[in-house]
Amino acid sequence: MSKKILIVDDEPNIVMSLEYTFKKNNFEVFIARDGQEALDILKVQLPDIIILDIMMPLVDGYATLEQIKKDERLQHCKVVFLSAKNKESDIEKGLSLGADAYMLKPFSVKKLVEQVNDLLSN
Repeated sequence: MSKKILIVDDEPNIVMSLEYTFKKNNFEVFIARDGQEALDILKVQLPDIIILDIMMPLVDGYATLEQIKKDERLQHCKVVFLSAKNKESDIEKGLSLGADAYMLKPFSVKKLVEQVNDLLSN
C-alpha cells in the first residue's frame, strides 16, 4: 500500500524535486500551490502526511494547518512545515498549531524523507 503525501508549496523547483523524490520512494503524490488549493484537495483526498510551506499566496501555511486541524477526517494526518521562516517564534507558532515537525529551508531532501518516514512509522 503506497502512502499518500500532499506537498503544498508555491516554489515550482521545490515542488518538482519533492514530487520526484517521493514518487521514487513509492508515495502517491498530490500537489497544491497554495493553502486554498491544498484545502480543496483535502476535501477529496486523505493523505497520510502533508508537507506545508508557510509563506504562500491566498491562504498561508498557518491558516491552512488551522483548517486541517478542524477537520475530523484529517486527524490521522501528519503535518511537516517546510519554511524559510527561521525565527524561534515562527517555529513555536507552527508547532503550537499542531504541526508534527518543522524543517527549515534550505533543506536536505534526504533528511526530509527520513523525517517523513519516521513520522509515518510511529
